[in-house]
Amino acid sequence: MSKIALNFSRWFVGILFIFSGLIKANDPLGFGYKLQEYFEVFHLTFLSNWATGIAIILCVLEIVLGALLLFGFWRNQVTKGLLTLIIFFTFLTFVSAAFKVVTSCGCFGDAIPLTPWQSFTKDLILLVMIVYLFVHRNKIEPVTTNLAWQKRVASLVLIASLLFGLFTYNFSPILDFLPYKIGSSIPESMKIPAGEKPDEFLIMYQLKNKATGETKTMSDKDYLKLEVWKDNNWEVIGNPEKKLIKKGYDVKIKDLLIADASGTDYTKEIVENPYYNLVVVAYDLKNTNEKAIAETNALALNAADQFNIRTILLTSNSAQDADAFSKKMKLFMEVFYADAVPLKSMVRANPGVLLLKNGVIINKWHYHNLPSFNELSEKYFTK
Repeated sequence: MSKIALNFSRWFVGILFIFSGLIKANDPLGFGYKLQEYFEVFHLTFLSNWATGIAIILCVLEIVLGALLLFGFWRNQVTKGLLTLIIFFTFLTFVSAAFKVVTSCGCFGDAIPLTPWQSFTKDLILLVMIVYLFVHRNKIEPVTTNLAWQKRVASLVLIASLLFGLFTYNFSPILDFLPYKIGSSIPESMKIPAGEKPDEFLIMYQLKNKATGETKTMSDKDYLKLEVWKDNNWEVIGNPEKKLIKKGYDVKIKDLLIADASGTDYTKEIVENPYYNLVVVAYDLKNTNEKAIAETNALALNAADQFNIRTILLTSNSAQDADAFSKKMKLFMEVFYADAVPLKSMVRANPGVLLLKNGVIINKWHYHNLPSFNELSEKYFTK
């Protein structure tokens, strides 16, 4: 029975760690964004610039430790490493759940979103299993005791996982689990389908009795129904809070607002353009790749001249910074503004390019694999 429990724990933990590492390594930049949220919570913002590098290292660690556990190599070091990692992850997910500081831990990237408490529960189960493996580590049998072969296999897993993370970082995720994936319709992703209902909220008021000092919390419905507003003894204190009472349909894209420098909303005009149009996404102009911006600018000029195709640049920088950048780079494209969160989800690159038609994402590219104008025109514009 103990052998069955040991083998089950070994396979379950090993496979889950490999899966978790691969899913996050598929999108290391996205995992890096999640780490930046934790750095802000723990006042470690000086690590933010290294977030993506740390993300890749953590992914590689998960994959390598999971694989070595399955192979049974270096059982003492591997079980200690797994125990250290799971204690660290359990602490993070507990902080997220208890203090509501990070709404999703990113344990399985965007492929399998988990609530903080779901993540914490998952980590607790893994913690129990890994402690069991650690206690009984001497019973773990390796598939081979040949040290040379152990080193070869470990090196192969290490190099493969590292190269995978570096590839997806430089050429976009292989599997895109974000709402802006190729083939998706942005306008449709912003709507609630017919028959579905939105989230239901109550507005909660904090009330204080002027005469007695008594305080109580009351919903906006009860406040109106009981006509408390007519009683001058009660006053609303602080700011009302929204309380979710019933979860409705989860709109895939709910935070996209595209505006010009004066704040005029251009979202509908841009995402519902019935013709081909190019959207260059550079959420942070201060750290964008200027060589790539110059290349996309030339592409935009050719597309406009030969096919009358509109190209816009989307950024989250201030209008003043964007204007200075536009003059510096002699940009031909129009500049519009959106929040950094949806821009980071559109394409995992700074800059990246989306090709839209009638709101549908026809294709998108990291600046490292940006097609030439001839390739674009032959594949799309001349058809």
